[in-house]
Amino acid sequence: MEEINIKQLTLAVRTIAEEKNLPEETVLSVIEQAIAAAWRRDNGERDQEVRSELNVNDGTANVFVSREVVEEVGSDAVEISLADAKKVKKDAVIGDIIEEKHEVTSFGRVAAQTAKQVVLQRLREAEREVVLEEYEDKIGTVVNGTVQRVEPRVIRVELGKATGIIPQSEQIQGEFYNVGSRIKVFIKDIERDNRGPQLILSRGNEQFVEYLFRQEVPELETGAVEIKAIAREAGRRTKLAVISTVPGVDPVGTFVGGHGTRVQAVMNEIGDQEKIDIITFDENNEQFIKNALSPAEVSKVVINEKDKRATVYVSEDQQSIAIGRAGQNVRLASRLTGYELDIEQSAPVKAAAPAPKKDIEDILLDAVQESAE
Repeated sequence: MEEINIKQLTLAVRTIAEEKNLPEETVLSVIEQAIAAAWRRDNGERDQEVRSELNVNDGTANVFVSREVVEEVGSDAVEISLADAKKVKKDAVIGDIIEEKHEVTSFGRVAAQTAKQVVLQRLREAEREVVLEEYEDKIGTVVNGTVQRVEPRVIRVELGKATGIIPQSEQIQGEFYNVGSRIKVFIKDIERDNRGPQLILSRGNEQFVEYLFRQEVPELETGAVEIKAIAREAGRRTKLAVISTVPGVDPVGTFVGGHGTRVQAVMNEIGDQEKIDIITFDENNEQFIKNALSPAEVSKVVINEKDKRATVYVSEDQQSIAIGRAGQNVRLASRLTGYELDIEQSAPVKAAAPAPKKDIEDILLDAVQESAE
């Protein structure tokens, strides 16, 4: 028998709390869970309801086993007969939950191992929870991180105290990540599942591009220009619909910057392989759709408001530009405008039929008539 000294455990609570920067109650609760798990391992059965209480003042621990009072006991581990229950609690009735107290002094070697594993695992979870709470208010912002590990489906990024992951769906297609390199990441969310809390990061979402433009375009902060909509296929193309609230301010020019410096700064971060189209937002949906399909020139737009669809007519030489490689241009324009867009070829304009040729007699007659008049 290997003793787990309960007195030592109570002393450890304070030390662990200080070392791990965790509240003492959290550490105490973790150790109580471990004592309960170890006791169950030595004396109980797997599905038993066991909790423990550690008395920090005198260094003793008690375990409480809950059982339901039933007429006919099917499982000793979780049920107790009325007669036995009355020995513990005189006024027990069917349906009561009876807790029986056991004093804990020591555990067997295997149970001691169980307790140690529970403590380590729960402490890790508690630590992560505390760290992630600090990031709760950073959701929706961009921070700098260091690539820690590159796995087939996720990139692990260190952000100071915490570590987050960029899932495949949030990565920029075609971007390579080298371990140790510094990158900017958008803090998207904190996911909590069975494996504990996880910080979800992104470089592939629309908000990342918006944040980068906010760093480059001071007029966004002053409200002189606004981003009305963004549609993005990370690593390929982004469309940005912008508007100016101040007369005389060119919204597209403001985002592009002198000699394209502003848009170039954003591209330096997301990679030159991603094209950025900046177009003017228009309250008139027809005009907005025309702008959104840029660089294609559109002849006519017919909107079906009920179905949120629009048929866009373009000349033959503009059709492939309007659709874009693998349908990308029309797909992003649809997302940007909120209309399902169908590209149709407009009928070529027929040239006017040449006037029938007149023969020489007609010409002479016309001339004679004109001179007579």
